[in-house]
Amino acid sequence: MIRHIVSWQLAAADPAGKAQAATEIASRLTGLVGLVEEIRSLRVDADVAGGTNWDVVLVADFDDLAAVNRYQVHPAHQEAGTYIRSVTTARMAVDVLL
Repeated sequence: MIRHIVSWQLAAADPAGKAQAATEIASRLTGLVGLVEEIRSLRVDADVAGGTNWDVVLVADFDDLAAVNRYQVHPAHQEAGTYIRSVTTARMAVDVLL
């Protein structure tokens, strides 16, 4: 099993803008569950501490790296990614073996 972890820094500087973008990111990504069959579990959360922390995190589980790769190129994921890139300034990802 592979755990795919992605964090983003949001472009919005104000709390309301950050909250709106985080909510929309979560909605778009959680909407992939059931649509992208490779997803075994998926969770998206916004940071609550602030400061220099990253703003939003995705934690998703897949059977293997091939499943992660199929998820990455799925048209619905690509569409979500287009929105996410429009409201973020930086992205960090790591895939770990469970």
